[in-house]
Amino acid sequence: MRQTLNVHLNKEYKIILSDESLETLQEDIFESSQGQKKLFVVSEKVFKLYKKIFRLNKENTFILPDGEKEKNIKNYLAIIQKAGSMNLTRDDVIIALGGGVTGDIAGFAASTYMRGIDYIQIPTTLLSMVDSSVGGKTAIDLKEAKNLIGTFYQPKAVFININFLKTLDNRQFRSGLGEILKYALLEESCKEGQGLYLFEYLTLGCEKVFDKDPLTITRIIEHCLNLKISIVTQDEKEYGLRRILNLGHTYAHALETISKYRKYTHGEAVVQGLFFILKYAYSKKLITYSYYRLSTELLDKYGFKEELLKYSKDELISVMKQDKKAAQDKIRFIVPYDRKRVKEVLLSEDEVYEML
Repeated sequence: MRQTLNVHLNKEYKIILSDESLETLQEDIFESSQGQKKLFVVSEKVFKLYKKIFRLNKENTFILPDGEKEKNIKNYLAIIQKAGSMNLTRDDVIIALGGGVTGDIAGFAASTYMRGIDYIQIPTTLLSMVDSSVGGKTAIDLKEAKNLIGTFYQPKAVFININFLKTLDNRQFRSGLGEILKYALLEESCKEGQGLYLFEYLTLGCEKVFDKDPLTITRIIEHCLNLKISIVTQDEKEYGLRRILNLGHTYAHALETISKYRKYTHGEAVVQGLFFILKYAYSKKLITYSYYRLSTELLDKYGFKEELLKYSKDELISVMKQDKKAAQDKIRFIVPYDRKRVKEVLLSEDEVYEML
């Protein structure tokens, strides 16, 4: 199976979604970067698993330690220095091989090295396949907040191969499901124009998802990609519609930051954000009890449970105010208001304190 999805922006590119051999992927990389010098930015775990297949060595590879905490200024500068030591020019390319952390920091390095060189995304986790590898968001974290420094910079190409999921551990697989569940709760707002059935598909196909049935997983990835492409092509730089992709993320980023990225994977934190905002939406009568139950039962179906708040309200609000999504003295949330529809709401500190 091999299919091509096109992203039509000022810088157009293709997303290749495939279950072909990784040797075929290697050929795709070569064809897409022919004549270019290549710097691979690879997560530590992926390097150990796939260095032979992709012929990675110390000369052409920067190995990024695993974990969100590694998406920092120190590693960003080290990638830039590696590019300089390899004498990369504006005609060359950086290739991100790993999960969302790898893609974010490699993309940011590519967007700033010599004012911008090509980069290619090769996501190896479910979460990065359905979300972070597409759309051109690049970033690094500061200790105060997540993704505080970043750019919008589109890749040259994205290669998604589901064979990487065979070596993905169950916790990281579930983390990807957290982001997929987010898409299910907002799909009617994406203005995608095709059949919108992700919520129902996930409800009925839970067993096949947990069995990692290749066809089921491929269909879900394709559906999420089509939703993401629709949003990004309408609003590349998050001036309006694209903000809905932050559903669950205001709360999630605060949890990740306060816990110093040690307690939650990104997808786990997003699901806690979904529980939080669904409860708020129901309490304000923005959604019916029936839809609230259907939504929370869907999260529960995939093994997620709502946690009691374990951090101080003041600390959470302080982090939310520093989040890049904040607006002056208001905190921005994406809130469900109808079945699979969401909207932006700006809330004061006092209102958020009451929510918590």
